[in-house]
Amino acid sequence: MSETETRDAPASVHGDTRPTERRLNMVEAINEALDVSMARDDNIVVMGEDVGYFGGVFRCTAGLQDRYGKTRVFDTPISECGIIGIAVGMGAYGLRPVPEIQFADYIYPGIDQLISEAARLRYRSAAEYIAPMTVRSPFGGGIFGGQTHSQSPEAIFAHVSGLKTVIPATPYDAKGLLIAAIEDNDPVIFFEPKRIYNGPFSGYYDRPVQPWKRFDASIVPEGYYRIPLGKARLATEGDQLTVLAYGTMVHVAEEVCREKGVEADILDLRTIVPLDIEAIEASVKKTGRCLIVHEATRTSGFGAELSALVTERCFYHLEAPVERVTGFDTPYPHSLEWAYFPGPIRIGEALDKILQDLKR
Repeated sequence: MSETETRDAPASVHGDTRPTERRLNMVEAINEALDVSMARDDNIVVMGEDVGYFGGVFRCTAGLQDRYGKTRVFDTPISECGIIGIAVGMGAYGLRPVPEIQFADYIYPGIDQLISEAARLRYRSAAEYIAPMTVRSPFGGGIFGGQTHSQSPEAIFAHVSGLKTVIPATPYDAKGLLIAAIEDNDPVIFFEPKRIYNGPFSGYYDRPVQPWKRFDASIVPEGYYRIPLGKARLATEGDQLTVLAYGTMVHVAEEVCREKGVEADILDLRTIVPLDIEAIEASVKKTGRCLIVHEATRTSGFGAELSALVTERCFYHLEAPVERVTGFDTPYPHSLEWAYFPGPIRIGEALDKILQDLKR
């Protein structure tokens, strides 16, 4: 936990016994973040398709309706535009809604409400009204969901002034970031990588990655803690190159670098808006090389923005061109899902290209 992260917990939590820390998967961590937040603030409401009685299609809201009642955890009609629009109104009148969009692929009917209403409300009312809402949604591939259950639309929302976009890569971060997002006074898009809902996997079909080098990020403290938005996490440390990634791709990049013996600064961005550009700049200036990895399609993906920022700020420190490994510019394939992912072969080839002068 960095100095900027806060929580209400006994001081002994950092000791050898770690009495309040358990290993959770991301689904459990998200559920606990919602539970902790709702217990602290009666104005927080959870809403969405199947989030109440059923507990969500991925079980992230399981048990919350029994605990907090049907007025604070409730099912909605199948209308993403309506879900988001209602949440904007709730936020403007003092509530802190946490709507769930069942899959990120379904969020497009609500984009008008998100962009034209939620993102603009603070500015067009001179801060008389705000929209303190957190839109949760599973995103990305990994479950053979095909074209309408596997998309990664984060770049669309990163482009919108007034929205914040958060993408956790670990259970520890999922809980702390979600609590911080719910407490934020601006609208937040909280994308949850469903491929790692139940644990991290590498670029291969079913082989789990090795334990994290710096700390076990599946250990999640009990009670309240928050991770401030806009602060990246240094997943691994090295001086050969910098890898910028978020969500599932953090684990894939770690595994490939480990197998190839590459000592890399792997920065888990955690939030892409706000972006921790200071951490990125410091790392790239140290290593002189940068690889960007994300699952979304390549053209106009967020990796293009990262590449531009690195080039603008670190040009005279670069020893090789910035490389990107991304999804392909095609509709999401069903049967070829694992070929679509940036995996060991494509990431390995990019590493070899960036580091070729070091191997001479």
